[in-house]
Amino acid sequence: MAQAAAIGGALEERGASRGGGLARRRARIAFLLCLPLIVLVLALVIYPAFYSLHLATLNKSMTRFVGLANFAFLFKRETFWMVVEQSVIFAVGAVVFKALIGFVLAHLVHRLPQRGQRAWRGMLLVPWVIPPAMSTLVWWWMYEPSYSALNWLLAGMGFAPVAWLGDPYWARFAVILVNVWYGAPFFMIMYLAALKSVPAELYESAEIDGANAWQKLIYVTLPMLRNIIAITVLFSLIVTFANFDIVRILTAGGPRDMTHVFATWAFKLGIESNDIPLGACVSLFMFPILGFAAVFILRDVHRRSRELAGVAA
Repeated sequence: MAQAAAIGGALEERGASRGGGLARRRARIAFLLCLPLIVLVLALVIYPAFYSLHLATLNKSMTRFVGLANFAFLFKRETFWMVVEQSVIFAVGAVVFKALIGFVLAHLVHRLPQRGQRAWRGMLLVPWVIPPAMSTLVWWWMYEPSYSALNWLLAGMGFAPVAWLGDPYWARFAVILVNVWYGAPFFMIMYLAALKSVPAELYESAEIDGANAWQKLIYVTLPMLRNIIAITVLFSLIVTFANFDIVRILTAGGPRDMTHVFATWAFKLGIESNDIPLGACVSLFMFPILGFAAVFILRDVHRRSRELAGVAA
C-alpha cells in the first residue's frame, strides 16, 4: 500500500510539473504572438506621449527648456478654462445621450422577431459605419444658413430660422447632436449583444414573483448589463473627449472659440499658430481627466466582478 501511494504521488507530481511546463510554454507563445502589437503600441502611443511631455517643456522655437512655464501660461488664459468646460460638456453630454438612446434602441430591436432584427440592426448601424468626416459634411450642409434643410423644415412649420453654427450655444448643441447621431448605434449594438446573453430564466423567475416590466428592467436587466454599460461608457468617453473631426468640420472651434475641445484647440495652437509646445501642453491635459474617469469606472467594474464571483462560488 505504501509503495502504491508513493508511485501515485510520483505520477501526480510528474503530471503537475508537466502541466506547469505546458502552461509556461503557452504563456511564452502568447507573449510572442502579442509582441508585434506591443511593439506597435510602444511606437505609436508610448513614444509620442513621452515626446509630447518633452515638447511641453520647451519654448515656442523649441530651442530652450522652460519647464512648466507653458502650463502656467495656459492656467492664466480664460480661453483655456472655457475649452476645459466645453470639452467636459461635449464629452459627458454626448455620452449620456448616446447611452440612453442606445439602450432604448437595443431594447426595441431585442423585442423584434429574430428575422426582422437583422434588417433593423443593419439600418441603425449605418450612421456608425459611414466615415465621420463624410457624414459631418452632410450635417454641415443641413446646418448651413443659406441652404439649411433644418431651417427649411422650421419655416414650413411656422418657426423662425436658427443660426445653428453662428450662435455659440446652438453651435454647442449642433456638435453634440452630430456626435450622438454618429455614436448611438455603437451603444445599441453593444447593449443588444449583452441583452442576448441575459438568461431567460431570470425574467421567468421575476415574472413568477409578480414583477412588472419596469421592475424587470431595474432588478434584472440593469444589474446584468452593469459591467458592459460601464466599459462602453468609458470607451466612448475616451473617444469623444479626443474627438477632432466633428468640431473641426462643423465650426473649427467658433464662434468666439466657444466650441473648441482639447483636440481642436491643440491643433489651432500647435499647427495653425506655430506654437507646438503650447499645443502639446493642451493635448496633455486630456490624460489626467481620462485617467481619473478610467480609474473610477474600472474600479466599479472590478468590484462588481468580485461580487458576481462571490455569488457564483
